Amino acid sequence: MRILLQQKNSGLYFKDRGAWTRAAAEALDFLCSTKAIDFCLANRISGVQIVLKFDEQRYDIVLPVVADGRGHVSRSSQAA
Repeated sequence: MRILLQQKNSGLYFKDRGAWTRAAAEALDFLCSTKAIDFCLANRISGVQIVLKFDEQRYDIVLPVVADGRGHVSRSSQAA
């Protein structure tokens, strides 16, 4: 399983600072969801979701990254 960040609107996956990709295989694997959430907090990234990506796409799980009223990601949104 890989843990990826995906833009909700475009479907692009995070690859590197300032770089997003359509290919999940090219995306950065955060290894755990808390690292992905911490990254969003540190870099003020919003409008994303965490994707738990499995070898078979039918098993993929999408988890929302919840933002507070100011558009900042909340650490209470940890789900995996």
